[in-house]
Parts: sequence; C-alpha cells; structure tokens
Amino acid sequence: MNHNTPITPRPLPLSSRTGCAQRLASADQLRTQGIPAAEVAAHCRPGGWQQLLPGVFLLQPGPPTSEDRLRAALLYARRTGAVPTQGPDAMITGLAALTLHRFSSAPPLTALDRIDVLVPRTRRLRSTGWVRVVRAPESPEPVELTGLPVAPVARAVADAVSGLTDAETVRRLLTEAVRGGHCEPSAVVRELSRARLLSRPHVVDAVDALLVEGRSLSEERLYEMVREFALPDPLWNVDLRLPGGPHLGGVDAYWPDQAVAVELDTRAPRQDDDELWTEYTRKREHLERLGITVLHLTPRKLRETMDQQATVVRTALMAAPDRQPAAYVVVLPR
Repeated sequence: MNHNTPITPRPLPLSSRTGCAQRLASADQLRTQGIPAAEVAAHCRPGGWQQLLPGVFLLQPGPPTSEDRLRAALLYARRTGAVPTQGPDAMITGLAALTLHRFSSAPPLTALDRIDVLVPRTRRLRSTGWVRVVRAPESPEPVELTGLPVAPVARAVADAVSGLTDAETVRRLLTEAVRGGHCEPSAVVRELSRARLLSRPHVVDAVDALLVEGRSLSEERLYEMVREFALPDPLWNVDLRLPGGPHLGGVDAYWPDQAVAVELDTRAPRQDDDELWTEYTRKREHLERLGITVLHLTPRKLRETMDQQATVVRTALMAAPDRQPAAYVVVLPR
C-alpha cells in the first residue's frame, strides 16, 4: 500500500434522516462517527471519497448521481451552527422541485447546472458551487417526493421564475402549474407577489395569460357542476341592469326565476387587490339590496368540493320562494 492507494471507506451507521444509504455524509456526521478531519482528507485522495460541497462528501468513487446532488444540497443547507428555527430547515425548490413534481416544462435533473434550496431567512448560509440558497420569511410546509422535502408547486414556481429571463419558459411553467391541476392561479400569483417579481414585464405578461387560463378552467368546472348535479340551466355570462337604470354588474350564471346569481371569485393578489375587492363587495351588496342572492364560488372549492358547491347553489334556488320577491332587472348577454 502506498500513499496513492485509496483508503476503503469504513461502514458508517449514519442517521436515517439523511436517507443516503452511506453514499453521502456531512463533515459533522463524520466527526460524530469519530472520523477526524485528517482521516477524511486521506479518504479524499484520487479514487476515493469526493467533496461535493463545503462540508459534504460523497463516500464513493465516480460521478455523483442526480439524487446525490439533491441530497448533498440538503446536507449542505443543514450544516450545524444554524440558528434554530420553527418549521422545516431546508427543502428543494425552483426548477429541481418542479422536475420532482413531474413538470414536463421543467428540464431533467441531469440538465440542471444549479439546484435551489429554500431555507429560513435567519440561516447564515451562502450559495456555493451548484447550490443556490433561497431564503423565505416563512417556509411553506414541504411535500415529500422520492423521499426528499420539496417546496409546494406555487413556491417552487416563484423561485424558478426568479432566475429566468425567457418569457416563453416562464409562461409554460405558469400555465402547466394551473392546467396540470397542481394549484390555483391565485396561489402562484401570491408567491410571485411575495417574491416581488410582478414588476418584471415578462412575468406580468405570463401572469395575465395565467389568469385567463385559470378563469377558463373555472368556467368549465362551473358548467360541469350544473350538468353533473342536474341543476336547472342558468343564463350564462350575463350583465344585469335596472330597467332604464344603471349597470349593476356581470355575473357568471343567473337563475332569473329564483333571482340567484353565481360569481366566480378568480381574483389574484396583486397591487390593486384591495380596490378590486371593494368593487366586488359593492356590487354584491347592491344586488342583494335588490333581493338577488349572490353566491361567490372560488376555483379551489369548485375543484376540490364540487358536490358541496352544488348543494350550496341548490339550497339557494330552493329557498327562493321563501324570500321577498326580487326587483325586476334586465338581463343582457355579456
């Protein structure tokens, strides 16, 4: 045996938390197992262990796999010396997270030259090598995918978009988030707003397309609800006016005999949200003073509890005879 002969790694009973099957270990874990820095350095001679990131070692020869890189990024982000925090300490986010969420518009892990890791804002941790550290004032609850903590889709999309300048790529990611049923448009826009990305023109354009896409899907679900639960056919997408009077506002569905209206609440949190909500409230109160029952249905409720929303609508229709007659309004196509 000479000084170039690699030292065979000893078996390491590492914490099951790493889930790395003795392929990866942090310097702290190695120290806990009684392996001093000098011995670690000896193991890292050519053909032996490899330091992938500061304080993170691959205990095998050969190139790291995609899973090795993901787990190494998490090990780096969980190094000791961190300030104790409430909630999760680190999770995969950005494009790598979207790939794990099976986004067809996200590149494969092997094509990524950077892995984003989301950590609490209080962590003193720098981006290094192929790991970009993303800080959050409030960390979301991670989703476990392939045994790894992964940011939920809306947050992962925002972190991915923060590093993208190509408008078409941004549009594809946002559209797939909604069309693929991963989350509602409002959740995506909320995260983009928190990340202060809504001032970028290519992001604003993609958000506008996203909101159109989200409203279209919500309208399809509303049609499906009426059809599947055998509700009476309403007048679709109409404007309401007083005879010879002012415009009262548009609604997505209206049952004139029962004076019941449904409005899809597809608002997204943007800079004018307070003003928009005030307008929603003003219109609803005006219609209800005229005796018209206004039901606000959200895209999420339509998607997750359609049967319950159908019951709400049916109950309002059945209760119509017990209410005072509504004022006569003119119904026009919108």
